[in-house]
Amino acid sequence: MNFWNDPRHITWIIDLGTVFLMGLVHGITPDEHTWPITFSYSIGSYSTRGGMRAGLFFSLAFTVQRAIASELAYFALARFLTQPREEEVVYLLVGIVMLLSGYFILYRRKTLHLLPWLERLLPHVREDGEGVPVKLALLHGFVAGWGTGAFATIIYTTISPHMPNAWVAFLPGLLYGLGTTVMQIIAGAAFGRWMENRQLGTAAKAFVGRFVAGNTLFIGGVLFVLAGAVGLVYPALMDWQVSTGLHIYNLDTINTALLLVIFIVGGAGFSSLWLGLRKASAYGPSAADAASDRNP
Repeated sequence: MNFWNDPRHITWIIDLGTVFLMGLVHGITPDEHTWPITFSYSIGSYSTRGGMRAGLFFSLAFTVQRAIASELAYFALARFLTQPREEEVVYLLVGIVMLLSGYFILYRRKTLHLLPWLERLLPHVREDGEGVPVKLALLHGFVAGWGTGAFATIIYTTISPHMPNAWVAFLPGLLYGLGTTVMQIIAGAAFGRWMENRQLGTAAKAFVGRFVAGNTLFIGGVLFVLAGAVGLVYPALMDWQVSTGLHIYNLDTINTALLLVIFIVGGAGFSSLWLGLRKASAYGPSAADAASDRNP
């Protein structure tokens, strides 16, 4: 199957194996709908297990969304799911959720609870006083999943419509999401493990986690909202791209999506991490919460 020149399906069984591999690639390559959110909550959890939960929660909601969209695409809604400006609307929604989450973490020192009834059904995770809860990653995952890219377009327009019947039409999206889940759990664990190994006390780690997660989500939310708004008003500015010569989706071009990852994770994320670690070291573990109060 050559997705670059002729994305036709061969048999639906091979299609399903292929979309799982596509999910693995999607999960490990820098993507504006996955890495900024996984990074934020993984650092905020400041542990390997917490980072794995962050990647798992985000990706499970993403997987559910992809399965629903795959089923909808089977029933001839692919045209709606791949509208030219649909991505910008998703940018706006994701940005608003990120911005509100970051604001509440930074300035209210608590997590925004948009779906409390759903959170009560989930396993217990760290409370606000100990770190940044990762339950909200579920909402992020479901909202972000409605964004479309090369892989999603292939699934919605080529693979899902060719499933043998409606009973299995959700499987392409499900397996694609599970492939993404595997890699996001690994990435989340790596981010959380790195934070866990810092020579900081529990209070200092909690402060750094809140500081980094809050700043990354807040700044990332602003950038997403700006990108979505600009894209709706000036579509041409969102469609530019520079080829990298790599035959790997998400890495084949330098575009707005890749720049969002660089600015959010590489810019806001790592600069906040550096500044947060300096503050925690300066004030000491026992005074980390006081540092958080004085320097939100």
